[in-house]
Amino acid sequence: MSATSTVIWSDGRLRGADEPLVSGIDHGLTVGDGVFETCAVYDGTPFALTRHLRRLRRSAAGLGLPEPDEDEIRAAAAAVLAAAGPGAGRLRITYTGGPGPLGSYRFAPQEQRPTLIVLAGPAARAHASRAVRVPWVRNERSAVAGLKTTSYAENVVALARALELGADEAVLANTVGDLCEGTGSNVVVERDGELLTPALSSGCLAGITRELLLEWSAEAGEPVREVGPGELPYAVLEEVLAGRAHLTLCGSIRNISPVVALDGVELSAGPVSLRAQAMFQERVADRLDP
Repeated sequence: MSATSTVIWSDGRLRGADEPLVSGIDHGLTVGDGVFETCAVYDGTPFALTRHLRRLRRSAAGLGLPEPDEDEIRAAAAAVLAAAGPGAGRLRITYTGGPGPLGSYRFAPQEQRPTLIVLAGPAARAHASRAVRVPWVRNERSAVAGLKTTSYAENVVALARALELGADEAVLANTVGDLCEGTGSNVVVERDGELLTPALSSGCLAGITRELLLEWSAEAGEPVREVGPGELPYAVLEEVLAGRAHLTLCGSIRNISPVVALDGVELSAGPVSLRAQAMFQERVADRLDP
């Protein structure tokens, strides 16, 4: 499987790379009315697929979309992964409102025909991350806060800024000045021998890797916990820059990835973060659908 190849499933079968897949009036295309999931793939098996499908249903319900057909998605995933072979490192599931009006309103429920596209492709994995701060914020009171929607333009802009500055992720605050998340990752701060991650009330996504980190750390007796409003202000990143705290990112492709540079300043990974990274990798090898 080449570095640029992607296997595509849509409308019941595998598709060629140049085949048209969606209508020009698909609501996912015209107004970003859709949800998605990305799973890491190990040896042809999507990691934590059951949890990802559960979150896909939650996101679809949050947008008011019909419930996705889990059996259809699993069959599509099996088809693309079989066709992709050992080069597959990522599974992407996209589910949109389907053809709709040119405005934000939808067709009547009986007229809705949601679009489902499932992809398998390569994924580059890194064991460390380089991050930057950006001036934009997450709105924790947004109608879509916590939903994994295809309306990703804010993330595209913030990540582009990070790439321009030689980093691979941007870290955002929320509207009240608390640390929130990255463009495609959750954030964890190591401080005073603990790993601390913002509660979902901050507006961050309920990341699957974050969820497993909390669960597996509790099982292993590691000091990892959620913190509420005001306990992790965005200014904690000054402590990270000063070496008094450490920052780690977690996500479906990154897994647990300590930040080794922030705003161009080289940093070290914290000891608790490194233990969490090693623990997570061991658990992944044993539990592909935890």
